Amino acid sequence: MPSTAEINYRRLKKLCLDSGAGLFGVADISGIKKDFLLSPGILPKCASAVVLGAGLCRGVLEDINGAPTRLYFHHYKIVNSFLDMTAFKLAGFIQKQGYFSLPIPATQIVDWKKQSAHLSHKKIGYLAGIGWIGRNNLLVNKELGAAFRLTCVLTDMPVKRDKPSKENCASCRSCVNVCPGKAIGERPEDFDHMKCFEQMKIFQGPRQVEQYVCGVCIKVCGRKNEG
Repeated sequence: MPSTAEINYRRLKKLCLDSGAGLFGVADISGIKKDFLLSPGILPKCASAVVLGAGLCRGVLEDINGAPTRLYFHHYKIVNSFLDMTAFKLAGFIQKQGYFSLPIPATQIVDWKKQSAHLSHKKIGYLAGIGWIGRNNLLVNKELGAAFRLTCVLTDMPVKRDKPSKENCASCRSCVNVCPGKAIGERPEDFDHMKCFEQMKIFQGPRQVEQYVCGVCIKVCGRKNEG
């Protein structure tokens, strides 16, 4: 007979996938929640993070040629909005079951230079088995590459946790040569955050958008013949 945690996992996954999410996982966050930029009073209630993701439209990415487009920026906002609404729905469902739930925005940067938010969806996505940290410092999924967005809901609901991915970028270096800011190195830990940020500042100005985006490495992520 399935455990309560397994039953809850199936129910939450069905809700997310039925709502249109393409990626789902649950992470054990006990080892990283001390780093969350959240009220200390609620951290004891955050036992797990339910992660959901949505893939980006390849057609929109194909329109990127060395720099982000207005179309990509709009798409980026729409996908984030969809994830926020789905997380709101998921959090409401969990709360109705009598458990604590806290939906975290898909994108809400606290410090752009440090590229820090309330928490790292990327790190939590890794712990939830969604993918691995690539050379481009993004979470990479074996099917979608880095072409997806994530959000999560923190909860104390008993739910089965997934295991981190053991995969990596292997020989793929598609992102290294195309990075306009030369921020990507051979290893994920070689990624230069400041070079990436400075390049996004350059892109942000003439395009008159209120958020820093690029998308160049996302377009080619996983395409080994383009490295």
